[in-house]
Amino acid sequence: MSKTLIRVNSITLSYDGVNVIENLSFDICEGDYLCIIGENGSGKSTLLNAILGLKRPTLGKIELCGIKRREIGVLTQQNPVSKDFPALVCEVVESGCLNRAKNGLFINKSAKKTAFENMERLGVTSIARHPYRDLSGGQRQRVALARALSAAEKMLILDEPVTSLDAKTTYDIYSLIHDLNRRHKMTVVTVTHDIDAALKNGTKILRINKDSVFFGTVDEYLRLDEAKAYVDADHKQNGDDIPFGEGGFRYMGGAK
Repeated sequence: MSKTLIRVNSITLSYDGVNVIENLSFDICEGDYLCIIGENGSGKSTLLNAILGLKRPTLGKIELCGIKRREIGVLTQQNPVSKDFPALVCEVVESGCLNRAKNGLFINKSAKKTAFENMERLGVTSIARHPYRDLSGGQRQRVALARALSAAEKMLILDEPVTSLDAKTTYDIYSLIHDLNRRHKMTVVTVTHDIDAALKNGTKILRINKDSVFFGTVDEYLRLDEAKAYVDADHKQNGDDIPFGEGGFRYMGGAK
């Protein structure tokens, strides 16, 4: 039985005075790869903010059972690093280690080693001394993910991590996240519109719509009529002979 890290207990979340999620309960367990899917405006990003302690539930509570917030690495659509931030790539990545610093100010050799390893994972060591503001959008996303990984000790929370990225970068990032989860046992929680990737990479699905919620394993989700309809349509469009990538998802040869 996997250890529960975060327990979401009967929460209601509001946005601009309107309830977007009501009476939602689920657990995030050690080793999960939880994919949160659903229509626009259903409260997915609001839920992430509540899990991160940035938004208070109107009702219910969120308990951190086996994890501390400083052990969570975060990559949101609101990138914490401005594209005009006057810092080098290595400094941006190293800043993710500040939560590990005893005094919150100085990064030790071990943290610098962690940052370098994550730059290697994301393939950005060659631009480590480049100004962050001079990078392309895809490079900035790689650097932001390296920064999130440097902060993550037990869990990685991602909000649409491959939005606007080209197909090759998308493939690489999905493969990396899959490897972190399966091989390195990093718990992953991600909001995504990429249903194909969620079904191929995820271990659990949380589907939030305005009128219904599903939470369970990928196999359980695939038994639902809505999932069967998606898979059937996907097969008709793409064929069954398209190979799967190392990360478990189908490489389409074009950005989603």
